[in-house]
Amino acid sequence: MAKNIDILIFYSQPDNESLWVDNFKKFIELMVTQVQGVKPNVLQKSDTEDIDKNDLENSTILIPILTSSFLASGVCLDTLESYVNLSSKSKNKSIFKVLKYPVPINDQPSKIKNLLGYEFYQINYETGEIEDYKDFFSTDAEKNYWMRMVDLVYDIDEYLISAKGGTNVIEIKPSIERKAIYLAETGHDLVIQKNIIRRELQRHGYNVYPNHTLSTNLDDLKNNISKEIEESSLSIHLIGNSYGEIPEGSERSVVDLQNKIAAEKSSKIAKSDAKKDFSRLIWISPNLENISEKQKAFIENIKRDTSSLEGAEILQNPLEDFKNIIREELIEKNLIGFKNNNTGSDKKHVYIMHNKADEKEVVKIKSQIEKSGFQVLLPEFEGELLELRQKHIDNLRSFDVALIYKGNVNDQWVQMKILDILKAPGFGRDKPILGKAIIGMPGEIINQENYNNDVEIISGEEKKISESLQYFLESAK
Repeated sequence: MAKNIDILIFYSQPDNESLWVDNFKKFIELMVTQVQGVKPNVLQKSDTEDIDKNDLENSTILIPILTSSFLASGVCLDTLESYVNLSSKSKNKSIFKVLKYPVPINDQPSKIKNLLGYEFYQINYETGEIEDYKDFFSTDAEKNYWMRMVDLVYDIDEYLISAKGGTNVIEIKPSIERKAIYLAETGHDLVIQKNIIRRELQRHGYNVYPNHTLSTNLDDLKNNISKEIEESSLSIHLIGNSYGEIPEGSERSVVDLQNKIAAEKSSKIAKSDAKKDFSRLIWISPNLENISEKQKAFIENIKRDTSSLEGAEILQNPLEDFKNIIREELIEKNLIGFKNNNTGSDKKHVYIMHNKADEKEVVKIKSQIEKSGFQVLLPEFEGELLELRQKHIDNLRSFDVALIYKGNVNDQWVQMKILDILKAPGFGRDKPILGKAIIGMPGEIINQENYNNDVEIISGEEKKISESLQYFLESAK
């Protein structure tokens, strides 16, 4: 009997240059294992290998790595078509479209062009060149590659739970009928911030529009924007340095069009009883640098055009403050509230991430931290898998300082905990991290070169560890 395949990664062989796909598969396996607690069966196949029909029939998720090479490969296109046909006949099959390089929407296979894509490339904004991630633990990779990986893994996790008939305990069910929120497109400089807000809204039960790739046909684009804004109770617009992409046949960017259509809805309902049913929040970055004259004019028009300000609140404050205002707006509109990360204590929280085998060794560290005026958060090891996972996610949302205890564990375990810290914004975290460190067993010397430079290392003899930990905690305060 053929073995079930959770994830099938399919690609064109040239796209595994520098082992890009091999690394992608490894990271997917590690991260899905961590969030599900069970290692997924992940199969990686190129167009130079035989793809058995059983592979397609037994795969729950297909991840095609879209590039120009993929589109030029008849084997890739035929295999994708076969899977699309199979998925149309089954409720337990899905496609997660990954773009290693930009592929124009009109060039993508018609059956998947409307699917949301996960973009795993970086743009050098000084040269305009598309670049691969060669150092997966660089600062740029932390801000881009890993946040996109978090989005992808989160969605894979949700789908696998659904496909296997499970229930995701971290999903918060609304007590009233859900209303949609329109989260407008942004320029390239705010994509990550927009995705963090989208993830937080989704994790708390909201329908977030648009939930598909936007059409390149101007009339279809306008109609889709109008329809989805019409169905929404709130529209959120993030305005930064970039004016955004301008569709063919339009003088306005998608960002501008969405704001204009939302303003038109506000204007229509301004004098009606429906006014309370729709509002707009517009955030303008307080750090505008090297913006074009067109973007300057767009921002000035937003601020001065009284007709477009109807039903809108414009803010130019830190993004974290803006996210708090989003929460207040949603609570005021009696929509589903956000989970509060505040544990009820004014003390800062230190989350000690450790393995069950190191519980006894962590007791001394916990005592020192509490004497320094902090409250300690610890992982739990007893209970149902999803309950333990929920506790870990709650701690990732709530901590101020992260401490990873490297005791009876290997470097890979520590790296996964570092990734957990990186994933925290994707789980709805809404405050800055004051410090993060790896602390070793007495007598063990930890090599800084094995980890990111922004993670502090505390190791050495017991007295030195105690002194270094105290200094670290005071710095965090």
